[in-house]
Amino acid sequence: MMSSETERAPCGKAASPPSPQLPRGLPLIDGQLAEPLSPGRLIDAIDPSTGRTITQVHTCGRADVDRAVMAAQRCFESRAWRAMRPLDRGRLLERLALLVEEHREELAVLESLDSGKLLGITRAIDLQFIIDGLRHYAGWASKIAGEYIQHSPLVPEDAVYRAYTQRRPLGVVGGITPWNFPLGQAIQKIAPAIAFGCTVVLKPSPETSLTTLRLGELILEAGFPAGAVNIVTGDGAEVGATLVNHPAVRKIAFTGSTATGQSILAASVGTMKRVTLELGGKSPTIILADADLDRAIPGAAAAIFANSGQICTAGSRLLVEAPIYDTVIEGICDIARGLKVGPAFDPATQMGPLISAQHRRRVDSMVGNGLAEGAVALAGGGAAEGDGWFYKPTVLGAVSAQMSVMREEIFGPVVCAVRVDDPGDIVRIANDTPFGLAASIWTRDLDRAHLLADRIDAGTVWLNTHNVLDLAMPFGGHKLSGLGHEFGNDAMQAYTEPKAVCMRLDPGSMRY
Repeated sequence: MMSSETERAPCGKAASPPSPQLPRGLPLIDGQLAEPLSPGRLIDAIDPSTGRTITQVHTCGRADVDRAVMAAQRCFESRAWRAMRPLDRGRLLERLALLVEEHREELAVLESLDSGKLLGITRAIDLQFIIDGLRHYAGWASKIAGEYIQHSPLVPEDAVYRAYTQRRPLGVVGGITPWNFPLGQAIQKIAPAIAFGCTVVLKPSPETSLTTLRLGELILEAGFPAGAVNIVTGDGAEVGATLVNHPAVRKIAFTGSTATGQSILAASVGTMKRVTLELGGKSPTIILADADLDRAIPGAAAAIFANSGQICTAGSRLLVEAPIYDTVIEGICDIARGLKVGPAFDPATQMGPLISAQHRRRVDSMVGNGLAEGAVALAGGGAAEGDGWFYKPTVLGAVSAQMSVMREEIFGPVVCAVRVDDPGDIVRIANDTPFGLAASIWTRDLDRAHLLADRIDAGTVWLNTHNVLDLAMPFGGHKLSGLGHEFGNDAMQAYTEPKAVCMRLDPGSMRY
């Protein structure tokens, strides 16, 4: 019988967090770190590995959001911003990339302290993505192009038409970011907006504001024009809603829960805001009978246990063909039992905490509901001991399509394992979800892999890998997983609009 126990990493000096330079905790508004107009309201920044308060962050109010939006609007409409060469907007992003590189270790430590992400991950993954993202969009700034259109007049006449399109920036962009990749998500919103000529008001998650506020300090050091980037702090009910409803905001770029995304979409109707919504997921990891199990088993485990399962594309539904089901499940349960769960700064840790006590209660409640409905915990199944908000890597078997654990996004280290007896059922089971963000297929049969990928209803399908993103590859979801795409050429479409220009030329003006 498989054990549900998970060993925790030993705590000691190695687990003691460093003491990074903390930001002042002030919002960035109109080119300066500004006290909110209603001072005294503070948010505790808490270390998920210990449950202890790190520092406090000032909370903005509606008037502060209005100040930030109007500063962004003034900057966008200013002659200096409109006249700035695309290459020079790119140089702003490049200067910021250099400063992020200079402060790379400090930012990695601060990100791990604030979010509970493993320090090795923030160093190698998060910070590299941020630097690459800034440079990627710095290069894009000078690559914006329209097209020439061959005109066909409705009525034949003695005239020549010239028609072309321009890509014009939308205006003020409201960016709202989640807590699972705080700094990376901030760059996903800020960098393309600036590259394509917009200005930004960014609201980070109240649970992980520290690195975004520190980024604001580096933005000032990089010499961004006042109002080009503004950062406001606070909760979604007041600060986020004010940003979404502000008439001067032309676009909302949001990453987070489906429920919040739906509210944003509904609120955007009145002002016809453009929206990019990257929302929840319930992604299938599909392992076919001919897969290389030496790669597929650890790959499937990483797909769900990386970042403690707090990834929108996490492979939370495991679909395994019957001939290899027992082998795969035993292998993934062995990995789950052996993972070292512990603090972000302990070198032995392989999986860190969840973001908050509230979120851990939610994950545990959802697992409890699944067990009450008949699911079986093959590994894990409950909270781990310790001062922080740790949860055991969990594998659930005996699940059915109607169970809440199979239908709803858990956003934790919990995978539901399904035995597929009839290969003809794979597409049906994979698509039997209201979400459609991502999927992975593990097989040696490339014909079957590509044909199966065509039928999976998801924005991204990986073959023999999972959770691989690239700034050149569009990323977005189908169904309740969102609207629009980030990255790739789609980013330019998301932050600009086409303007058509048509001119009638008179051939009679020719004198030769």
